[in-house]
Amino acid sequence: MKNKLFIAILLLFIPVLAHAQLSLEQKIGQLIMVGFNNTASSFDTIKVDLAQRNLGAVILFGHNLDNPTQMKNLTDELNSFAELPLMIATDQEGGKVSRLNSGNGFASTYSAAQLGSFNTENHTRTAAKTMAGWLNSVGINVNLAPVADVNVNPASPAIGKLNRSFSSNPAEVTKHVAWYADEFHQAHIITSLKHFPGHGSAVNDSHLGFTDISTTWKEYELDPFRDLIANGYSDMIMTGHLFKDNWDSNYPVSISEFAVQKILRDSLNFSGVVITDELFMKAISDNFGLDEAIILALKSGTDILLFYGNLYEDNSITRHVIELVMSKINSGDLDESIINDAFERVQALKTKRLSTVSIDEFISEIPNELSLLAYPNPFNPTTTIQATIPESGNYRIEVYSILGQKVATLHHAYLSRGNQTFNFDGNRLSSGMYLVIINSGSQRMTMKITLAK
Repeated sequence: MKNKLFIAILLLFIPVLAHAQLSLEQKIGQLIMVGFNNTASSFDTIKVDLAQRNLGAVILFGHNLDNPTQMKNLTDELNSFAELPLMIATDQEGGKVSRLNSGNGFASTYSAAQLGSFNTENHTRTAAKTMAGWLNSVGINVNLAPVADVNVNPASPAIGKLNRSFSSNPAEVTKHVAWYADEFHQAHIITSLKHFPGHGSAVNDSHLGFTDISTTWKEYELDPFRDLIANGYSDMIMTGHLFKDNWDSNYPVSISEFAVQKILRDSLNFSGVVITDELFMKAISDNFGLDEAIILALKSGTDILLFYGNLYEDNSITRHVIELVMSKINSGDLDESIINDAFERVQALKTKRLSTVSIDEFISEIPNELSLLAYPNPFNPTTTIQATIPESGNYRIEVYSILGQKVATLHHAYLSRGNQTFNFDGNRLSSGMYLVIINSGSQRMTMKITLAK
């Protein structure tokens, strides 16, 4: 306990100490988030970037995540090379964009659209708390979610079509995003609203090319960002590679000084950390030089530059960014104060969220007995099954008719300790009573649920 207290106190002084002692190159390293592939050269590069270049953040994708034990070992290893507290991020929105899922030892999750359709605080908070527990258990401390986009165009390829928006009503989006983010904050996990100023109307996907929202974007898409900031949201906001010609006739929002500084910071009064969407996306790479985009992003008031991979032309992208930024500062093309301001915002966020992390405290709230809960119950035609897992391990969760016929297998794999949720759809079943059975080999529990059509 004394060691935890000492670390917490020490971390409170990190921004002051780091500002005084770190070189400018090391401060730039703190403004970079990179992913990596599973090759030896890529992983060796990430270790060098952490140990020698003060890389501040790493993002993990599905290809990095095999099972809970491997994930925890990976995050522990990454942390061992970092001098300052390390941001370890992933995308855990729920639904299709969920890096922790049934394929790597966790479970399927509701999408934002499903949670929005249920439209209850309990559903959204329970789903978010479950996923926050998963991230916490494997050492991931940043979630690049929730999605604050309004579902203006249900056919939008990057948002509506993938059920990533909570609602077409901006007030409903604001409500669910606030509940979702709060559950992650209670687990000491940094969140990032995305994709400012709203991707929900776009007819193109910025992953694949130029995305112009000039004629499709609606003013109310800004409401969730405005209202959440006004109510105290101050973690991170991710800017989209979205072109809006009446804001900036030359550059997309993610690298536009007008969009970031004048609108997000000055008009909406956001003082937290701004992170770009991934800078190797074709919306950027097909239309702008990478070096140009990096410098424009920093000049705009952005704090963290996000890259899918850590190699660029067979060299470290972290090294490339540091050398590029230093050359621009030395030539007078970039003001050093921009780096210092961004660095201080990033360190302030790390201190706010990461200095109080205690996984032991988080899981101490979990009951020590196996239990099941269904809501709603009775239901028609879907319900949420919540299983409280007292000990990590392999579990089988199945649904049977009252006559003993198995009608569904909800899960048959590893589960982490904590509250886990599963969706059960009885649309093709007859009304009546069903039995949900959870079995770990050493423990077994049965719960009755009623389908009332």
